[in-house]
Amino acid sequence: MSPDPPLVRSARLLLDAAERGARFLASVDRRSVQPDPAAVARLSRLAGPLPDGPTDPEEVLRMLDEEGSPATVASVGGRYFGFVIGGVLPASLGANTLAGAWDQCAGMRAASPLGAALEEAAGAWLLELLGLDARAGVGFVTGATTANLAAIAAARRALLLARGWDVERQGLFGAPAFPVVVGEEVHASVGKALGLLGLGRERVLSVPIDDQGRMRPECLPRLDEPALVCIQAGNVNSGAFDPAARIVEAVHGSGSWVHVDGAFGLWACASPTRAASVQGLAEADSWSLDAHKWLNVPYDSGMVIVRDPAHLRGAMRATAPYLVSGERPDPTDHTPEMSRRARGVEVWAALRSLGRAGVSELIERCCAHATRFAERLSRAGYEILNEVVLNQVLVSFGSDARTDAVVKEVQREGTCWCGGTTWRGRRAMRISVSSWATTEDDVERSARAMLAAAERCGAHPSSE
Repeated sequence: MSPDPPLVRSARLLLDAAERGARFLASVDRRSVQPDPAAVARLSRLAGPLPDGPTDPEEVLRMLDEEGSPATVASVGGRYFGFVIGGVLPASLGANTLAGAWDQCAGMRAASPLGAALEEAAGAWLLELLGLDARAGVGFVTGATTANLAAIAAARRALLLARGWDVERQGLFGAPAFPVVVGEEVHASVGKALGLLGLGRERVLSVPIDDQGRMRPECLPRLDEPALVCIQAGNVNSGAFDPAARIVEAVHGSGSWVHVDGAFGLWACASPTRAASVQGLAEADSWSLDAHKWLNVPYDSGMVIVRDPAHLRGAMRATAPYLVSGERPDPTDHTPEMSRRARGVEVWAALRSLGRAGVSELIERCCAHATRFAERLSRAGYEILNEVVLNQVLVSFGSDARTDAVVKEVQREGTCWCGGTTWRGRRAMRISVSSWATTEDDVERSARAMLAAAERCGAHPSSE
């Protein structure tokens, strides 16, 4: 009997993987969110010397499942509240599997007409959903760090062109300087992008913030020349928004470029009830956001948006005789990467499955769960350190040492997972509600587990 054709064997393996993935998802609600230390220790079985010969693909998949699945953090479930990580919507998970089988190189339209078409459609939907300029350029990148990088590269190009300097052609040596303005609570990814682009992490003008981490517009420096001004939509600790309308009004007169780091908070633009928080964001010049946060698509998936797509294309475009270009821009003209997967597939699937109403409901549901956490913990006598305006909750269980002990105990016990942070000089447990899978029952179970952990750690409200 002749062996199966290679793609037939691949198809069988894909079905096996789907069955294993389905069993994994069915078990998530019954297992600890934090993986068992013994399962993590067994990951050493996946290391060792490189085999001299081939291993059967079915055996490779079996090893990954049996050794890898028990050692995962159950972030796809409804009780993971760490690092603003969302779950995976059913439509996006299915689309991710199909996209893996397609294995499209989405950098060029010639290599994947499908990838380009889906990204164009999803990009147009995003602009409509978020209330941004329909003519803006959209690039599909790995996450908000790369989105910030691409957006700030576009800003650098625009600001230097206004001074008669083509930075992509001439480089930074001898280039005129321009001010960079950030808030004191600027996210690390913006600092990283500034460093990578030669603009300097430490030469920025830092604007004081209020007690929720919002930039104070009355403290903005006087700008007599165009500057790059980076603001936040959703502080990573408090969830608060910089007052975009006042900042844009204050700096646009100088010809400055306003960039919005909106990794998760920008999704609030899709909810009519969040209009006060997002006021003015649409008047900025560029935006970054993550789809693997609040849109709940698989990693890695972020978007860069630039109002004037010519600046994004000018900063990102690469040409070579062998590259096939048409009259319409290729996806790679909007991103740092050339060879990349078709990330827009999962975003398209998520937006198509949810629609405008579904995205809004997802945002509102997560915010309601966050408010419920805050009410439950506050009623038990513990201090909520932030105004719960979005999906972020900061809670103190007394002293810094006691709070850290409670965070560690919550993670060990495994009903849910929350991380620790420092907020205005105090240690806090940070609860980030970002998953479509989180239910009211998940919130109640998790709150009970948090209070029980506090009790075991001696964090009695009256004892501190």
